[in-house]
Amino acid sequence: MTSSTAQFFADGQFRTADDAEPVVEAATGEPLGAGAVVSESDLDAAVAAARRALPDWRASSPEHRAGILNAMADALKARARETSELVTRENGMPIRLSRGANGAFPALLLRYYAQLVTEVPIEEIRPSVTGHTIVRREAVGVVGAIVPWNYPQALAAMKVAPALAAGCTMVLKASPETALDALVFAEAAVEAGLPPGVLNVVSGGPAVGARLVSHPGVDKVAFTGSTATGRLVAETCGRLMRPVTLELGGKSAAIILDDADLDATIRGLRNASFVNNGQTCHLSSRILAPKSRYEEIVDAVAALADSMAVGDPLDPGTEIGPMVSSRQRDRVLGYIDVGKNSGARLVAGGSVPEDQPRGWFVAPTVFADVDNTDRLAREEVFGPVLTISGYDSDDEAIALANDTEFGLAGTVWSTDVDRATTVARAVHTGTIGVNDYALDVRAPFGGVKASGMGRELGPEGLEAYRTLKSIYRTGPA
Repeated sequence: MTSSTAQFFADGQFRTADDAEPVVEAATGEPLGAGAVVSESDLDAAVAAARRALPDWRASSPEHRAGILNAMADALKARARETSELVTRENGMPIRLSRGANGAFPALLLRYYAQLVTEVPIEEIRPSVTGHTIVRREAVGVVGAIVPWNYPQALAAMKVAPALAAGCTMVLKASPETALDALVFAEAAVEAGLPPGVLNVVSGGPAVGARLVSHPGVDKVAFTGSTATGRLVAETCGRLMRPVTLELGGKSAAIILDDADLDATIRGLRNASFVNNGQTCHLSSRILAPKSRYEEIVDAVAALADSMAVGDPLDPGTEIGPMVSSRQRDRVLGYIDVGKNSGARLVAGGSVPEDQPRGWFVAPTVFADVDNTDRLAREEVFGPVLTISGYDSDDEAIALANDTEFGLAGTVWSTDVDRATTVARAVHTGTIGVNDYALDVRAPFGGVKASGMGRELGPEGLEAYRTLKSIYRTGPA
């Protein structure tokens, strides 16, 4: 949805915001449309609408909610091609990735939770010494959901689908860089007959997000974004005793064991380490290589980076598109300068591609000989930049992988799946892949340490939007 007027969605209606910020095409720097920057009164109206809608939506049957979620899935699927292209233009995501992440995934997730909510009982009876207890699952209330720009449709769906399925109402806040595609959820809600106020969609910068997190009408916050901002969100929610789910940053390791099939590993790292132009929180951006095969692996990873097709993200052949903005490009280039001024060895990339004069491109970049104490190995770059460090033993590789403040993801590569799984079990992280990395909608996703708290996806993602009530009763059930 593109428009010359900046719109948001509250109480079942599209409204014009008083303030706007241009949404710019990442590959060209040209304006795409006007993104709403909602005022305090606009945000108050959206939260008030969610509160009014809460009693009826929370009291509705799981089957009723499931029917509407399935209808929303149909509406999103009908718009999938257009939505995928819009997101690609907004944030530079290669179109072949966007078709799955922003086109197919949201509808799939809505259908998953539509089915799950009808299968999980709302109440269960537990016998006790004096009688029995009814343990009841209830919607937590009004949710303030904040999503970033890198996977805007997918990450929004990871909150919208389970929250609405659980019986919550919500205010979804989109990032300014992807304010346009967020309104697709509003269009789908209207088409599906979702009652006014159940889903409200706003956009704006940090001030709007901070207001939503602390709003007295919000019962729970669900946030995906940087660890720095996540700490601020956690502080506010802790003071307010408000439940919060935080999916934050990462600096995950790819542990290549000494028996790995290098050709297969490199094919896997193409996705695990470079997906979405490096603008992905769960990337395996630290390559840990056995010293017995170190130079062989350095050469292979450098060749991988050099082989990546960089260009127009709307071209199906493109593997690496632009950064989302000039600010993000400059941030990534700043980290590349840090690497160049350290003891690391630049083996691929390291600059803006000469054949990309417009947009916010950075060449896929690899640094070898990176010490695990260097900034480049410890801080999240959020761009197509990899580091390679050597190790002598499996135990040392595990120690290096764990020597980080983050704990979101990771991968282990080996021809011995059992050995790789043993290593994976020893890495302190919320998720990890063996010879691949791919989210599973049926399994929980989230991090430990500075990578967040709580889980999304799977049955655990639904429970995150429920609270438990125990009703004690005497006598037989």
